[in-house]
Amino acid sequence: MDDSFKDFGLADAVMQGVSIMGYERPTPIQRAAIPPILSGRDVLGCAQTGTGKTAAYLLPLLSRVVDGALGAGGATAVLVVSPTRELAMQIDQQAEGFSYFASVSSIAIYGGSDGRQWSEQSEAVRRGADVLVATPGRLLQFVELGVAKLDRVGALVLDEADRMLDMGFLPDIKRIVGLLPPDRQTLLFSATMPEEIRRFAREIQHDPVEISLSVSKPAEKIKQEKVVLAEGKKVGFMSRFFEAHPDVQSAVVFVERKTTARRLAQELVRRNLSAVAMHADLDQAEREENLRLFKARQVRILVATDIVSRGIDVEDIALVVNFNVPQTVEAYVHRVGRTARAENNGWALTLVGTEERRAMGDIEKFLGADVKVLPDAELLMPSEEGAVLEQPSARRSTRRTTRSGRRRDQGGSPSGKGQRRGANSSRGEARTQGQTTGKRVGRNRSGGRPNDPGKKE
Repeated sequence: MDDSFKDFGLADAVMQGVSIMGYERPTPIQRAAIPPILSGRDVLGCAQTGTGKTAAYLLPLLSRVVDGALGAGGATAVLVVSPTRELAMQIDQQAEGFSYFASVSSIAIYGGSDGRQWSEQSEAVRRGADVLVATPGRLLQFVELGVAKLDRVGALVLDEADRMLDMGFLPDIKRIVGLLPPDRQTLLFSATMPEEIRRFAREIQHDPVEISLSVSKPAEKIKQEKVVLAEGKKVGFMSRFFEAHPDVQSAVVFVERKTTARRLAQELVRRNLSAVAMHADLDQAEREENLRLFKARQVRILVATDIVSRGIDVEDIALVVNFNVPQTVEAYVHRVGRTARAENNGWALTLVGTEERRAMGDIEKFLGADVKVLPDAELLMPSEEGAVLEQPSARRSTRRTTRSGRRRDQGGSPSGKGQRRGANSSRGEARTQGQTTGKRVGRNRSGGRPNDPGKKE
């Protein structure tokens, strides 16, 4: 089993993008899909939204472009077709993030835009790009006008194929496929696999590798709730929440990056709440001591990153708090599963930033129901915003010039993942009434890296 992206043999420039985007370990769909795609095989994948499937196909395809296996003479190497403009924009953002250190360009074209955006999209397509992400209708419009040419596309990706079927796009997709070279690589991903999708896949794919992954849902004895609020209100809300719920004496707060773990623990201590952090900058002795304090109920709140939290074995955690919306369904299930162990009931609370609502919607789609809003959320909401400790992935952006000369916003996706780079923090941790200081360092474009508060652990 591949436990690191380094095990796949991705191009070095793409691996730099993986690192800067904060990806640590591949998800199941990534472990299953990257090797066959990297070798040029067709893939038929059944995976839920939020499982990391976008990276599962982008990483190997970008590597093939970098290595020269796809694309030649300025032609579009990869065509990704998505059902909605929102998904197209998200895929384009991830493509640019992963290819930040590679000479690979990306363009997204979609409907629902004004005349100025039409002109900008048209001009960008005329200049050319290695990766073209498009909704079916806009792509066919550009083909009919002679703006987009698909006769040398090396790889086709159909993302959320079942959704395109539901939206009536199948005739358009068949027209698009008919414009492509017959020897292309074809990847089809779908959350469900109805017979019509399977029949269509048999028509357009050659001996595909079939991948079907399911994610178990959280136990029914876990009470799942959420709060939608501005990023700057998250710390203040948490402080008031724990003050209003003194019965919660054992809580794990999940964050994405070690800098956030350190700073959040310090901030909670400053507000007279007992808290310690668990992250990779602590040595083993410090981690064990902080975990001992938490298990012994000498500390009420443990702030932890996902990776380090895998070593936490505590049976009676009363509450799990997602400080951010998890980037994948697996991460959500893993996090909330830390509560309701053995015969205990559990409680999971997710703080949804105003720009994380789409990501939360993907998780709710997987769950099959909306997560209920915390009943006393409004009463606990702070009146003013404070410091933002962790930006949602979709909001982290930088400006870069692509090979085609465009300047575009670049950032990570909502299943997950933004550009993350930061300095190592100090080892000391906030405990009960003490705290340490640590500077947050991020380099901007002049330093050659995306500006970002810290590296994910």
